[in-house]
Amino acid sequence: MPLTLDALTVLDAIHRRGSFAAAAEELHRVPSAVSYTMQKLEQDLDTAVFDRSGHRSVLTAAGSALLEEGRQLLDAAHALECHVKHIATGWEVELRIAVDALIPLTAIFPLVDAFYAAHAGTRLQLRREVLAGTWDALVSRRADLVIGASGDTPAGGVYTTLVLGERDMVFAVAPEHPLADAAEPLEHHDILKHRAVAVADSSRHLPPRSTGLLGGQDVFTVPDMESKIEAQCQGLGVGYVPRHWITPVVAKGRLQIKQVKPPLESAPLLAAWRDDHQGRALQWFVDKLSEPDIQTRLLRPA
Repeated sequence: MPLTLDALTVLDAIHRRGSFAAAAEELHRVPSAVSYTMQKLEQDLDTAVFDRSGHRSVLTAAGSALLEEGRQLLDAAHALECHVKHIATGWEVELRIAVDALIPLTAIFPLVDAFYAAHAGTRLQLRREVLAGTWDALVSRRADLVIGASGDTPAGGVYTTLVLGERDMVFAVAPEHPLADAAEPLEHHDILKHRAVAVADSSRHLPPRSTGLLGGQDVFTVPDMESKIEAQCQGLGVGYVPRHWITPVVAKGRLQIKQVKPPLESAPLLAAWRDDHQGRALQWFVDKLSEPDIQTRLLRPA
């Protein structure tokens, strides 16, 4: 059979990384080996996978179809590998964890360190998600565990949740911003006149959400919480941010907190996972996330 999982793996890496050389680096191979694998694939299929007439090789229509269908085969093979090893040991081959933008990733690293010290056999993958994207990652099975989810549990699935704490959002502006000297509490008609900074919702399938934005307000959208805070520090806009994220920034005088009427309601932050996932690695993280000191650490000033 000319089509192999190895050839599909190489093809996938080339497309994701953008070049043969970058794919070779990811796969720990020399570039000539990657080129040979693709040339042999084309010979075996008697079909051009890449169009090499331009400055860079690009996928042909047949190559694009092969990649799309091939990724489904790779996912199926990966799922089979995980299933077999899971049955044999009870420990997942890989555990994918989605962390909402409200939780600093650095707060997760001590957990990762402790896990690797005891169970290095399971690979961990952290991914950053925002708002509905956190739930979306669980629903679409991009993640096995989500940390920091908020809002309603999605319909159509059976999930278990664990309350980690309360979302505490404050309205922050730069000292030079016009709202810095405005009388408190600020009201919505005061805020509506000024641009907001928002982190883009990362959901792919579930309806996207927003927090603290007003209808008709100008919005500057950024990719993560770090850039949102820096944008607000530079006076590019205003908005709600997690209190634990900006405590050091406020202490340095780069942002100041303003009271708003009505205030943004608090909401629980959750860890969540699917009921049909019974792996020991998942259970290890769930047990740790149930500990009060771990929950406190997640919402400690970044």
